[in-house]
Amino acid sequence: MIIADLAEGKTVMSLVKTLSFNAARLNMIAQNVANSETPGYRTRHLDTKGFQKALRTALDRQDRQPGRAFVVRSGREVTTNAAGFLEVTPSVEPAANILFHDGTNMSLEQQMSDLAETGMIQDLATTLLRGSYAGLRKAIRGRVS
Repeated sequence: MIIADLAEGKTVMSLVKTLSFNAARLNMIAQNVANSETPGYRTRHLDTKGFQKALRTALDRQDRQPGRAFVVRSGREVTTNAAGFLEVTPSVEPAANILFHDGTNMSLEQQMSDLAETGMIQDLATTLLRGSYAGLRKAIRGRVS
């Protein structure tokens, strides 16, 4: 029971959900960049602030009701399916102030900025999860080294 709590605790689950969200966001950014020359293409968007707020809500719910499924929901973009996996559906980003002559609304600079931000969050979450699993391995082995 203790090992299961450590392996499936709210910290680990929040890191796993963060990794899933960021993987979907990286895929979406790659699709946006790949379609940069496609006339009429509108960039896809995932609301990171909305996801972070939904993750915070799920963590708070877990504090109030431990043992319940760790469910993250953020509008139509992010939901947790029956198996507990995160499902992410990017929305079409509305045209801001600029709509280019070919009907696209993509700013390559914005995509690269989003890529860098998502990559840093992904690296951080991976490092934290790796550390959590290393601690779990030490606990199972019963020794420090």
